[in-house]
Amino acid sequence: MAKRDFYEVLGVGKNAGDDEIKKAYRKLAMKHHPDRNPDSKDSEEKFKEVKEAYEMLSDPEKKAAYDQYGHAGVDPNMAGGFGGGGQAYGGFAEAFGDIFGDIFGQQGGQAGGGRRGGGGPQVYRGADLRYSMEITLEQAAHGHDAQIRVPHWDECEHCHGNGAEPGTNVETCPTCHGAGQVRVSQGFFSMQQTCPKCHGTGKHIPKPCTKCHGQGKLKSQKTLEVKIPAGIDEGMRIRSSGNGEPGINGGPPGDLYVEVHIKQHAVFERDGDDLHCQMPISFATAALGGDLEVPTLGGKASFPVPEGTQPGKTFRLRGKGIKGVRSGYPGDLYVHVNVETPVKLTEAQKDILRQFDRSVHEGGSRHSPQEQSWLDKVKSFFS
Repeated sequence: MAKRDFYEVLGVGKNAGDDEIKKAYRKLAMKHHPDRNPDSKDSEEKFKEVKEAYEMLSDPEKKAAYDQYGHAGVDPNMAGGFGGGGQAYGGFAEAFGDIFGDIFGQQGGQAGGGRRGGGGPQVYRGADLRYSMEITLEQAAHGHDAQIRVPHWDECEHCHGNGAEPGTNVETCPTCHGAGQVRVSQGFFSMQQTCPKCHGTGKHIPKPCTKCHGQGKLKSQKTLEVKIPAGIDEGMRIRSSGNGEPGINGGPPGDLYVEVHIKQHAVFERDGDDLHCQMPISFATAALGGDLEVPTLGGKASFPVPEGTQPGKTFRLRGKGIKGVRSGYPGDLYVHVNVETPVKLTEAQKDILRQFDRSVHEGGSRHSPQEQSWLDKVKSFFS
């Protein structure tokens, strides 16, 4: 599942000030804190989500990066972002480090969102990325192979990925001794928190790489091939496994979700697997009937129009819609006909219509049953 918007997590608008953000954070953190909900896995996950959102939005630099680039702008693994010349991974891994400092006036907190292996530092899965793309109705109906450019993180060639300036060494963190976490006790609380010095990496870099600033990675872009299946509908998402943000401390990468939006079509409107179109027909065709030709996404199709067709009549062409991406069966095409009144007539044409009108009225209600029915209702209304 794609990571939720940080403002949505806290329940505030994008223009919310620092006080409003902090107030929302305190309320939600108290509500979902693990000590208050010891047996609730859902509360634990919400607590982690709230803490991360606050950690990003309470920092002006991180907030500015997030507002401009979304989740990709606040990835702790990417150089050139809001980081600096400090330790690698200084963001996500410590996202829960100050929860008690904010609420209870003390330092500490329960690190979360990851796992530990062999007594080493916390391992975190990378965040999911979302990419929004627009396609035509024809591409949605028939399928489409698209190329997109997405963020990518390459190993820094200058330091070969270890984050240290060449000729210097990466040392074991002297605070946590490589564990990535430290134990904090105050009162009846005793918990582990992400190491404030190494931010959970278990390492200390005395002289960070001048190219990647200790991250070990440099942000770039790569081209991905995205196969859009035939029949995809508005708002559907395509998952590309492993193409999200990189994991932390050896964790697996997140996924990329491509959200598809369909451009407005000049002829058709889509309703699920069905298509609708408005088709003008002449007065003569409506009165006399005939065969009409209509475009479809698979070519042209014809259908008979009976004599005396009225405005707004709908004709259904079975199987001429879009083949469902899940069902595999095609929808239908609904043609809504509109009888067009002729304009800019010559005097000769007007005379012909006057003669026609007189002949119709001489024939009585059999030529205009709806008009006669309406006149009868009007007479009864005034009688």
